[in-house]
This record gives sequence, structure tokens and C-alpha cells, in this order.
Amino acid sequence: MTVQEYAVKLRSNISKIIKGKDDKIDLVIMALLSGGHVLLDDVPGTGKTVLAKALASIHFFNMKEQEFMFRAGPVFTNILLADEINRATPRTQSALLQCMEEKQVTIDGELFLIDKPFIVLATQNPVETAGTYPLPEAQLDRFMIKLSVGYSDRESEMQILDNSRAVHPVENLTAVTDKTELLEMMNRVENIKVNEAVRGYIADIGNASRHNSEIKLGLSTRGLIALKNMSQARAALRGREFVTPDDVKTV
Repeated sequence: MTVQEYAVKLRSNISKIIKGKDDKIDLVIMALLSGGHVLLDDVPGTGKTVLAKALASIHFFNMKEQEFMFRAGPVFTNILLADEINRATPRTQSALLQCMEEKQVTIDGELFLIDKPFIVLATQNPVETAGTYPLPEAQLDRFMIKLSVGYSDRESEMQILDNSRAVHPVENLTAVTDKTELLEMMNRVENIKVNEAVRGYIADIGNASRHNSEIKLGLSTRGLIALKNMSQARAALRGREFVTPDDVKTV
């Protein structure tokens, strides 16, 4: 199976309940295959949490209750959903920093490695700001992408209304992949070729962002790496073994 075929399989599964948002689904799949974290920032009721849950059966951290609700420990999982992350206290938010970047956790002075892959899918609501703690730049920089799902078009919402039943649609999804297959696809994406010219193009974008008077804070080096990794994933989703400038522009 190619990465392109793998992405089609995932997209087909998720699009059973997220209607008319294939472009957004692709972005999340690209981040997943690049090993990056995703921040879904949107108003209530647009499918942020549903999209995250549809991607995988995950252990769940409930920010409103401020407690971990899974068995194996707070971050020792492959896909972690941090729902309404801006309602967590700054201390809770900062606890994610080490594991998101270094894929490891220090507990009582002892270092524990987190199993691969480790992806954080976080959601936040930009409208209800009372009682929230905006994520600092250091935390935001650890997310590969931040995107809004947005409202669906009329045709898609008609399908959603038709599919709404007593049982939540997510409950009807079946697993279409496993950890071993995902790691194999991530390895293939990592090996997509990025030639010197394209690497120079990415570096030039970063440099330009840091010297633009209309941009408050330019791309970090981590951001440039994320841009390269996502561009590799896009190339793989298009069935290519190399990155083009258009991949970079699209990302």
C-alpha cells in the first residue's frame, strides 16, 4: 500500500461523519503522517472534537473537569485529545511542553520515554474566553498546524442531519489501520526527497517572515522543519517521491 492509498483509506473513514471537509481532513492526515501536533481552533458545533475522535480511538483528557480520564497514565498513549485546551491552567498546559517536543516525561526525577507515534490533537473555542488561559507562544510553536474546521455547506449539513441518530456516528466507525501500519507510512513520508533548491525555498520563506514589518513574530526553526515535514506528507498524498515548490506553497 502506498501513502496515497493509505490517506484515501483514512479520509474515506473520517468523511463518513465529517462532511464536505476533505481539505481539512487531509491537513490533519498530513500532520499525523509527519508526526506533528494539531490545534483545532473554531467556534462550538463545527466538528472539532468529532474530527479528532474520528481519527482514532484515544485516551481522553477532560479540561473542564481537570482530570485525566484514561487508564494508562496522562500522556502514555499514541494519540492524545486535549479538549478545550485553553480551559486548562497554565501549569497543566506547560506539562504538555516536554512530552510534545521531546516525546518524554520526567516524573519525580525519573525519565520515561513516550512510545511512538505520539500525536496531540487539541481543541479550543476562540469565542468563549471567560475562564480561559490563552496558550503562550512557546506552547503554540509546538503545534505543527492550527486550523479551523468551519461550517459545512448546505448539502453536507443535509447529510449530517440525515445521519444524526440516537447513537453518535463516531461509534459506528471501525478501525481501518493500526500502529504498525501508521509507523510504516510515517517512515515513508520521512524519506520523501527534498532537494537543495526546495530546502533553500523553505529557508527563504522563514527568513522573509522574520524581516517583514507586518509580521510580529516570524517562523522559528521548528516552524521551518514543520513546513518541510508537512510538504513531504503532501507530496506523498499526491503519489510523489519528491517535494515540489507547490507543495511548500500549499502548506
